[in-house]
Amino acid sequence: MQVLQWFVDLGANVMLPMIIFVFALILGTKLKNAFYAGLTVGIGFVGLNLIIELLTSSLGPAAESMVARFDFDLNTIDVGWSAAAAISYGTALGSLAIPIALGINFVLLLFGLTKTLNVDVWNYWHVAFTGSLVYAMTNDFALGLFTIAVHVLVIFLLADLLAPDIANYFGYKQITFPHAASAPSYFLAKPLDAVFERVPGLNRIEASPEAIQKRFGFLGDSMVIGTLLGLIIGVLAGYNVTDTLQLAIKTGAVLVLMPKMVALLMEGLNPISEAGSNIIKKRFPDRDLYIGMDSALSVGHPAVLSASLLMVPITLLLAVVLPGNTVLPFGDLATLPFLVCLMVPVFRGNILRTLIAATVYIGIGLYIATWITPLFTEMAMAADFDMDDYTSISALVDGAVWTTGLFAGLGKLLHWYGIGFIGLLAFGGLVFINKFKNRGGPPS
Repeated sequence: MQVLQWFVDLGANVMLPMIIFVFALILGTKLKNAFYAGLTVGIGFVGLNLIIELLTSSLGPAAESMVARFDFDLNTIDVGWSAAAAISYGTALGSLAIPIALGINFVLLLFGLTKTLNVDVWNYWHVAFTGSLVYAMTNDFALGLFTIAVHVLVIFLLADLLAPDIANYFGYKQITFPHAASAPSYFLAKPLDAVFERVPGLNRIEASPEAIQKRFGFLGDSMVIGTLLGLIIGVLAGYNVTDTLQLAIKTGAVLVLMPKMVALLMEGLNPISEAGSNIIKKRFPDRDLYIGMDSALSVGHPAVLSASLLMVPITLLLAVVLPGNTVLPFGDLATLPFLVCLMVPVFRGNILRTLIAATVYIGIGLYIATWITPLFTEMAMAADFDMDDYTSISALVDGAVWTTGLFAGLGKLLHWYGIGFIGLLAFGGLVFINKFKNRGGPPS
């Protein structure tokens, strides 16, 4: 257990290249190429995190200024995903999430019940989060472990379903995102897209970055859009001219630099993806293999970033106007791209549709984050998390995700039966799409 905790404490920047290196060797990649792939992915991930930190350090103070300027009265602070991850892995139950998830992935692959080989091991903190929530609610350690296992099944089902849309829109062949904070929004986007297609007027509006640039010329360029959004946020924050211009340049820089870091990540991942695909084709000619990666690979897309930056003031407005909400969005405002990124391929890059869907999603999510606040605060205390002066904390990632509400709700109401019902649905979905759907449907 101590060795596992030491590995987790290394953080994603170190864990990911090590995991990529080991998987590359297992898949038959030469030692030199495996080392180069792991190092390239690690450097790309560091670069990506530096850009996200730039966005966080820019948007955080701006959000704080907006809160002070408009005198928002909300008593629960959103402490952000990094705190949520530390809290989730900081418990005895949470530290077991990685070996449980690795074991389930191996069994599912062995029996052909998933196409996803997940190398994004560090992000299993999301399933540790829900498991710890259910444990805090029921005081049943075994049920917490069972919740982790069932949540793993859910994210592999989502990963398999996501892959075609990811390939079609982002162009990432053999890549999918078993990311428990990002993938659930796909389930909302699919039915909403069908609704949008039937709304007169809305179904004719082209609002992709390409369409916007074609219509507005240089004003539609992603760099210019990022800069303009930074200006808008600076004005809403009440910044002076100097601070507003600095924020504008930083947000413009994020939209330019993030795709370049994603490209570097993909450069390191390509050999792994190719090696894995070749092995699967040789041993299982009728099966595909997807490499499961962090959805950070998608947040650099101009449509994702543009919609996410526009969602910053919208999210703060929702927090104020929604009756009963107590959560003040703060720590996760810069990570809104992770909540909405997998809506974008469903809407084919349409920023307007993404904004409408994200508004609905975040609005519901704020209520979920409010509801779990006492449990999340209890988890933080159990993990000896430094609460500073806060007495009530929550997070948008993963607090505002519908799967969190589902697990916590059914876990509270029905305990083992509720979590077991989710597990049966997820397992049945995996069996259907991997055993029947790709063979022309179930036998009659």
